[in-house]
Amino acid sequence: MKVICLEEEAFYELVEQVVARIKDKTSTKEDKWISDEDAMQLLNIKSKTTMQKLRDQGKIRFTQPQKKIILYDRDSINEYLEKHARETF
Repeated sequence: MKVICLEEEAFYELVEQVVARIKDKTSTKEDKWISDEDAMQLLNIKSKTTMQKLRDQGKIRFTQPQKKIILYDRDSINEYLEKHARETF
């Protein structure tokens, strides 16, 4: 059996490098533009009419690359949710 001795500082540096590498390999990048189903799920909305209302009022950003395809900006949905969050007492 081999024993490897490390100074405390070197040990913690090694741990940080291992954690960073694991995060890089396991992290999934979220798409900036999401479908209406995903947007409705994030907002907990079941009606496409409500999504239309949010678009018309300019409350969430969207893009329409083709006539029947509408994609929503994930960041603007998160901002909308944060703006309407209520603090607990």
